[in-house]
Amino acid sequence: MGFFGLFNKKKKETLDKGLERSSQNFFSKIAKAVAGKSKVDDEVLDELEEILITSDVGVETTLKIIERIEARVARDKFVSTSELNAILKDEIAALLAENNTADLDDWDLPTDHRPYVILVVGVNGVGKTTTIGKLAYQFKAAGKKVFLGAADTFRAAAVEQLSIWGERVGVPVIKQKMGADPASVAFDTLSSAKANNADVVIIDTAGRLHNKVGLMNELKKIKDVMKKVLPCAPDEVLLVLDGSTGQNAFEQAKQFSAVTNITSMAVTKLDGTAKGGVVIGISDQLKVPVKYIGLGEGMEDLQLFNKKQFVDSLFSERKL
Repeated sequence: MGFFGLFNKKKKETLDKGLERSSQNFFSKIAKAVAGKSKVDDEVLDELEEILITSDVGVETTLKIIERIEARVARDKFVSTSELNAILKDEIAALLAENNTADLDDWDLPTDHRPYVILVVGVNGVGKTTTIGKLAYQFKAAGKKVFLGAADTFRAAAVEQLSIWGERVGVPVIKQKMGADPASVAFDTLSSAKANNADVVIIDTAGRLHNKVGLMNELKKIKDVMKKVLPCAPDEVLLVLDGSTGQNAFEQAKQFSAVTNITSMAVTKLDGTAKGGVVIGISDQLKVPVKYIGLGEGMEDLQLFNKKQFVDSLFSERKL
């Protein structure tokens, strides 16, 4: 097996292991729901609805999935319980496809301009700064020149943590003193990155949500200042969410999407939870693609989200 074959095998193993608790929880409940039953009937569908909701898929997305399965049952007249997993897998994959979630397999970036600018948002404690460090690692490993901007100037720990990640990964971190204007940090970061022909710029921001007006104004100011250096910046506004919080992550996503235009999401800490279903619900309800998932503590454990691989791992037969 060649290098890329070994790499993809390891990636698949990491994904399977990271989603193991979600998968086992999901399938054990389904197995109980269909025990002793030969066909998918109203009783099975009622139990499936409860399973999806308690797996943090969310009420609205769950109802959408149930309606689709009901339509298939009505069309086919008889659907055996042995087919239920395959039907669920099909419908979840279809939902993710409808939400513009692309299957990402490499760390390439658009080639029409440089640098590519990612503005990262999210509340404190979700793994935002860690995700930025892991993104920097992955982009650098892919041969990209990366600059980081420490624009969360309200917490000394945030600047320090990002600086530590910069040292670990071997990429420059642009920072100012505590309490400095975040927009000024963003301006300095983009200016330095542009002057040094960087490929990627990742900007950290304060994780506050208690004052929506203040947050909205701050993010707008950062974006406006960025455009003075690079008119197309930011290319991406990435929302980081903690998958282990289930529906709380969904509520955070709704609140952030109300104050700024979220273009992509990263869902972290999926390896320590049985709430992997939240990825499906958040993507479906917000119509924003999940782009990255966190599956462990290692720098390589942040993966590009591939909906086919995600659904395959969630429904992996070896876990039944």
